[in-house]
Amino acid sequence: MTPPGRLSAVCVFCGSSPGADAAYADAARDLGRRLARRGLTLVYGGARVGVMGALADAALDDGGRVVGVMPRALMAREVGHTGLSELLVVDTMHERKALMAERADAFVALPGGIGTLEELFEAWTWAMLGIHAKPVGVLNVGGFYDPLLAMADHLVAQGFARPAHREMLLDDDTPERLLARLEACEPPAVTRWLTPDET
Repeated sequence: MTPPGRLSAVCVFCGSSPGADAAYADAARDLGRRLARRGLTLVYGGARVGVMGALADAALDDGGRVVGVMPRALMAREVGHTGLSELLVVDTMHERKALMAERADAFVALPGGIGTLEELFEAWTWAMLGIHAKPVGVLNVGGFYDPLLAMADHLVAQGFARPAHREMLLDDDTPERLLARLEACEPPAVTRWLTPDET
């Protein structure tokens, strides 16, 4: 794992649609600018539309490095961004997610749809299983992720996750605080499985 305070690239999951609230794109722009000003490379899904596009354009406008990863089949549908520092075109969604994870030292989810949730849960699951030791967080814009965070607490209450697993999913409502927490994060040394006396 990259030592705390030594992040070089952050993978951001978010929607290729703008969503129902302009605050989602505004938060994406804020995050993009802050990544650029911290000298952190943005790794994302490669689209130039929706929350994705707002994020990438803001980082680029502030002089940041932006790496997009997009499956060939989605180049037209998600409108691939041709103005990035680097656009990697892959064959499958599996390759996309693996390459994004490989290129990043931390993960952030902005508001998005089903695909965003799937990417977030995979990154969180991999942390829980010890497949990677990279911090995972959500930018909780206007309470967007409140239901998900409540469900995460419910998993713990019902014995399907440890409290330490829940703590692996960082959340904050401002980009600056979330980035600071990601940089300072040290993953807890816990195993995935409950012991017999915990079941």
